[in-house]
Amino acid sequence: MHGRSYKLGLMGLAALLLVGGAFQQRQLNRQRTELGLTRSAPLENAPPVLAFTTVALGGFRGLIANALWIRANDLQMEDRFFEQVQLSDWITKLQPTFAQVWIVQAWNMAYNISVKFRDPGDRWRWVMSGIELLRDQGLRYNPKEPLIYRELGWFFQHKIGQAMDDAHLYYKAAWATNMTGVLGAGRPNYEELLNPRTEEARLRVQRLREVYKMEPAMMQKVEALYGPLEWRLPEASAIYWAVTGLEKANRHDPLALRRVIYQCLHTCVLRGRIIRVREDGNLSFGPDLSKISLAHEGYEKLLAEETEKPDAVRKAHRNFLKEVIYLLYTRNRLAESEQWLKVLKEKYPDSVPPNQTAEQFALGRLDESLGDANYNRTRTLLENLLLQHFENLAVDDDDHAAGVLLLARKVSDNYVRKTGGREAVKLEALPEMFTRVRDEMLGAKSNLPEIYKARLRAKLNLPEPPKAIPAPPPAPAGK
Repeated sequence: MHGRSYKLGLMGLAALLLVGGAFQQRQLNRQRTELGLTRSAPLENAPPVLAFTTVALGGFRGLIANALWIRANDLQMEDRFFEQVQLSDWITKLQPTFAQVWIVQAWNMAYNISVKFRDPGDRWRWVMSGIELLRDQGLRYNPKEPLIYRELGWFFQHKIGQAMDDAHLYYKAAWATNMTGVLGAGRPNYEELLNPRTEEARLRVQRLREVYKMEPAMMQKVEALYGPLEWRLPEASAIYWAVTGLEKANRHDPLALRRVIYQCLHTCVLRGRIIRVREDGNLSFGPDLSKISLAHEGYEKLLAEETEKPDAVRKAHRNFLKEVIYLLYTRNRLAESEQWLKVLKEKYPDSVPPNQTAEQFALGRLDESLGDANYNRTRTLLENLLLQHFENLAVDDDDHAAGVLLLARKVSDNYVRKTGGREAVKLEALPEMFTRVRDEMLGAKSNLPEIYKARLRAKLNLPEPPKAIPAPPPAPAGK
């Protein structure tokens, strides 16, 4: 009996000490705030587990988190990513304002764990888990942390937008489907998004805000700055989070966020247009030349804002202008190519010889491209060479047409050799691209005059298209 009373007494004393410690911790927190020693404001609306650890462990949270962080780094070095994610989850519950833990944990999900799976759907779930961790939880406790905004933009820009992952086409199609579900297939209707009047519209806006954490007013603001944007592409979301970060986050080293914006504007020109949905459900992309002026204006705006490291923006802008000159020339838009070459010479006179023409510049870049294995640039180059081939055939410049087609074959063969035929960066086969570009040039939407279309069909031994059968006249009234 005596032993039982002793144990009850110890339990009572422990409870009393715990309560007293909580009150003491509250007083210490108040004093630290008054002295300016508090690193961050107390968490609001925190989950019960997080609220308990914050109060009960007090200052010991940091010591425990540091020990766990050391162990998490060891697991990272050992490639034990699943265990590391669980440990990082504990750290975020102890120190939710430790931004680096959120970033490392999300990176492991989206990059290291996702590639452990072969099925693209499984990979996509881990990629989205990493995005959701940063977007839904990391920013909840760190709404002014620029590193989290930057990392979130990078996941859209790189993990989904680039071609480094074997499943990148699956990711792009999945994200396009998600955005189509809330925004529709065309341009966003901001009047409807800002003031939904139907139940269907209200549900879509609710999903946009609650699932994807995107505000229609901010989307409209982003479009006013850098748009119009194709929101089905991941680059639009990357720009959205970078702009949001510049507006809400601490202004420490904003170049990282600005870099996300201008790099994505560049990509929108190179691969900013959805051409079609392929039979396998993936998307085909092409250049969006209508975005050139918008991207140029975006570079100018970001350069005006960047006071600490403007040379980084200038270098990127200079490379963008060079890419544009080359792209327009290979699309046979010679006057526009010369126009942008003039801009390049005015802004960066040391970047090209003063008397160099757009044709001389583009041919030099073409030689460089023969040794380049860049997915977007090589695909654009091949399409442009095929366009030139058909245009030259149509105007009876057969020798030039044959030379361009031979060059296209060399570029294709060189790309396959450089990439080793890897599925992740595999281009559309040249014969298939040949047929697609040919059909586009001969199609109803082509700007090629009918006389040249007829000449091109004759050169390619293609039959004339069937003539439309006129509709029968309406029956007389009363019959």
